[in-house]
Amino acid sequence: MNAITAGGFQPTNLTHPALQSPKGADGGAFKGMLVDSIQQVNSMQTQADQAVETLFTGGDINPAEVLTAVQKADLAFRLTMQMRNKAMEVYQEIKDIRI
Repeated sequence: MNAITAGGFQPTNLTHPALQSPKGADGGAFKGMLVDSIQQVNSMQTQADQAVETLFTGGDINPAEVLTAVQKADLAFRLTMQMRNKAMEVYQEIKDIRI
């Protein structure tokens, strides 16, 4: 099965063990996947910042590469925010359930 990509960005690792084994109730695998995803987004933003800095300081870099790096970082951040918003909605729904 091919991974879903958007402009070379792979939002999540669909083969991650947390997504394959529902018996992993310890939560450590999910936490690891979440931390890895956030670190990937942070890495993309750092690379985009460095590319912009290199471009503005007269470094030898193709402006198209800078634009691509910035777009990838922006897309990754927006996707992360959407995932966060969905998680917060689910949390609010669970919190509002009356027992």
